[in-house]
Amino acid sequence: MATLTYVYADSTAVLGPLATYAEPHCYDLCAEHSERLTAPRGWEVVRLAMDPASTRPSGDDLEALADAVREAARTPPSPEPPPGAPLPRRGAADPVEVARRGHLRILRSPEP
Repeated sequence: MATLTYVYADSTAVLGPLATYAEPHCYDLCAEHSERLTAPRGWEVVRLAMDPASTRPSGDDLEALADAVREAARTPPSPEPPPGAPLPRRGAADPVEVARRGHLRILRSPEP
């Protein structure tokens, strides 16, 4: 796997180790696509040497992944309206949220 970074002003594409954080104009590529990468005519492709040992997940990578999964599984507390605030009104045709898991919601159609 590799990260592709490009700069239009320099007509250059750089293919190197996976980036550690998201950045504009960067794309992560699988091994097959990084090997077959070509650039438009007039562009230069710079391929940085990659350490094969760095492509394997480390203990820190696995721990970060586990933490991200745990965080996504947490159900956020529902915000309480301030005291004295009117309750939001629901229309008769609005779906009703039944449950939530991470960023996904389960909605039920209103009964007629």
